[in-house]
Amino acid sequence: MINQTTTQEQPKAGSLYDGSNIINVTPEGRIVSIFTGAWLLGSAISKVDKHPLGSLFKLLGAGYLLYRGISGNDLINGLLGKRKPDRHTSSVNIRTSLIIENPKEEVYYFWRQLGNLPVFMKHLLSVEEIDPMRSHWKAKGPGGIGTLEWDAEIVKEIPGEMLGWRSLPGSSIATAGRVTFRDTLNGGTEIDVMITYRPPAGYMGTGLAWLLNPAFENMVVNDIKRFKNYMETGEIIN
Repeated sequence: MINQTTTQEQPKAGSLYDGSNIINVTPEGRIVSIFTGAWLLGSAISKVDKHPLGSLFKLLGAGYLLYRGISGNDLINGLLGKRKPDRHTSSVNIRTSLIIENPKEEVYYFWRQLGNLPVFMKHLLSVEEIDPMRSHWKAKGPGGIGTLEWDAEIVKEIPGEMLGWRSLPGSSIATAGRVTFRDTLNGGTEIDVMITYRPPAGYMGTGLAWLLNPAFENMVVNDIKRFKNYMETGEIIN
């Protein structure tokens, strides 16, 4: 890890740091805040009759995120004295295991055809296989607004047992993962999934790290559960 030290400038009249309207959110972080705030607002309005208390909390969260995105001023960062957008990088590490009541070879080869993944992974718009080892991925932003794209390659494969991949250099997000497939005693398959997402350093990295942790982790775990249901029943659960 590289420690970076920055010199804090004094606010100038008429500048972005003038008065209380301090810009301490990255451009990408502002976009994500607006998208997520709008999604929360819509969710709160649609469920206000059934879940009034939950909708109230969603409205409060939506108001804060919309303010954060439109103004560029994070009040929490402001209270802590942060006047410039953060430039550090964080990562999200996902690991989950489950048992699928299908033969190992069947489960493995369905996953290995990467174009199948958007069938049960709701956060994926598409996975295009460029060749047997490389693929192009496109994922949805929060609430289905905005997209994120990257190229990936298979780095290790043991047919029927293990598949490992990573994003290619220059991608907008650094990601790597591994899925192992093991026989169970009753003829099913135990899969162990490990995925890491690490946005690149800088403004883009900070914005995406804020998005991916922890909401994105829950989204991916739920998608893997949909994979189990799809393999066993042929149906996709919401």
